[in-house]
Amino acid sequence: MKTDELSIAPLDPARAALIEKNGGRILPLEPIGAEVHGINLTSDTPPPPDVVEALELEMANRGFVVFKNEKPLDVDDFLRASCLWGGKALHSTHGVHPATPGGNQHIFRLSNDRRIGIPGVGPQWHNDGSFIPATFSHSGYHIIRPAENGGGTYFAHQGAAYDALPEDRQEFWCRLSSVNSASGVVHPIVHVHPISGRRCIWLHLGMTGGVVEKLKDADGYRLLDADELTQLCHEYNDILNAGLEDGYAIGYEYQENDCLFIDNLTVAHRASPQAHLPVDEQGLRIMHRSTVRGVQDLSPGFDLPQYLNIDGPSPFGEGVWKGGGIGFRWEEGIPMQN
Repeated sequence: MKTDELSIAPLDPARAALIEKNGGRILPLEPIGAEVHGINLTSDTPPPPDVVEALELEMANRGFVVFKNEKPLDVDDFLRASCLWGGKALHSTHGVHPATPGGNQHIFRLSNDRRIGIPGVGPQWHNDGSFIPATFSHSGYHIIRPAENGGGTYFAHQGAAYDALPEDRQEFWCRLSSVNSASGVVHPIVHVHPISGRRCIWLHLGMTGGVVEKLKDADGYRLLDADELTQLCHEYNDILNAGLEDGYAIGYEYQENDCLFIDNLTVAHRASPQAHLPVDEQGLRIMHRSTVRGVQDLSPGFDLPQYLNIDGPSPFGEGVWKGGGIGFRWEEGIPMQN
């Protein structure tokens, strides 16, 4: 494996200059992501279209941008900013916590106090919207109250993670498709990002009901059995975790008023373990999440359909085929709440 295969694209100087010309400033975070200063998200006048495009391109290459806001954002500001990216409209499929401001259906309110928000969400690596064909293009995370003793989010670059795989596993993973345990929607485990052109890995470690392999030297398909799927999930978990040491993942700790947007096809994410500690250990944590309509279906290829009936009999013979809830439990005892 060549060292440069793991590289994360640096900030584009022309895009950085454009942002600066319009009163903002973008700075790289290491090893992935970028922070943005001086762009006002509290106004109903959005940044110019060329600035929005520049920021979206940086998200596609570096995974996410975080706006460092001097003033608090209200719900409308946050949701308006969410609609700058990707499909340009909100696509909200979550439950609404009773403490959500105004009962707004587009805010997924998370907290380590169940009276304040929904606790325990997203402990394993995943991408948002894996249960729909056109997965969310972007997700937004507005920190209302950061925990006093840490408790952020891990983000891993899935293009660099693909490059980190051994060649034989790259070849194998390129023939795999996951079946969502809640909906039966089928997605490729390796896809080509529509903007960056990089091959990226994709697997929801808390909502996979089965994985289908396109046979290498013959027509047809088969399901991975329990041992094979356990191995795959552990490999996926390990390769993303390795990015924290090998330079393609970050543990981001939020500061008050941070507003972070991810390209949901570039980075996987998971809550840090500290994020779910009780209030008396960690202090109160509150976050609002938004999700943005997808731009195109993430289709599986190999003539596989976009949907399979995960609640019916397997169409591929023996193997893991488990509908509902968290799907296949690949390690006993780990939290897998979606």
